[in-house]
Amino acid sequence: MHSLHDVLDRVESAAENREKVSLGQVLDALGERSFAPLILVPGLIMLAPGPADIPGVPIVLGLFVALVAVQPLLRREHIWIPQWMERRELSSRRIKQMVSWLRRPAGWLDRLTKRRYTGLVNHAGALTIAVACILIAASTPLLEFVPFSANLAGGAITAFALALLAKDGLVAGIAILFSLGTLGLVLYQFIGG
Repeated sequence: MHSLHDVLDRVESAAENREKVSLGQVLDALGERSFAPLILVPGLIMLAPGPADIPGVPIVLGLFVALVAVQPLLRREHIWIPQWMERRELSSRRIKQMVSWLRRPAGWLDRLTKRRYTGLVNHAGALTIAVACILIAASTPLLEFVPFSANLAGGAITAFALALLAKDGLVAGIAILFSLGTLGLVLYQFIGG
C-alpha cells in the first residue's frame, strides 16, 4: 500500500457482504505488519466530522493509536492489539459512508504526496513519528473538553500516517504543524481561555 486510496479500498473490502465489521477484520484487511495504515484508520475517523464528536471515541481511538505506535519502538515484528479492541464493531453502512466521504480528499492527497525528503520518514524519522503519535494519543482525554481539537489531532495522526505511507517527509512536516496547532488550541483553552 502506497496511497490513501489503497488503504480505503482495503477498508471498504472488509465491509463488503457484512452487516457489521470488527476492528480485527479491518486490521486483517490492512495487514498486521503495516504500522502506517493501522494509525491512518483511527486518524481518519478522528478527522471525519461526527465520530470524533461522540464522547469517549477520541479516547478509545487515542488508546489504539498509542498501542500501535509503541510497538515499532519495541521492535515488534507484528502489531498486537487486545481482543476487546479487535471485537469492537461498526456497521458496514457507516464504514462505507466514511470511506465514500474520504474518497475525494484521498484523491487530492494522493496527487499531492510523493517520495521526497525521505530521511524524515525512514528509520529514526519513523520512530520519531511513532513518539509524536503516542504524545497526540495521550492528549485525547483533554481533547474531549476542547471543541474540534480531536479533529485537529486526527489530522495530525492522518498526516503522519500518510507521510509514512507515501515516504513523504514534507507531509511529516505538515503533521508537525497540525500537532503544534492542536497543542496551541488545547493550551489556549486551558490556560488562556
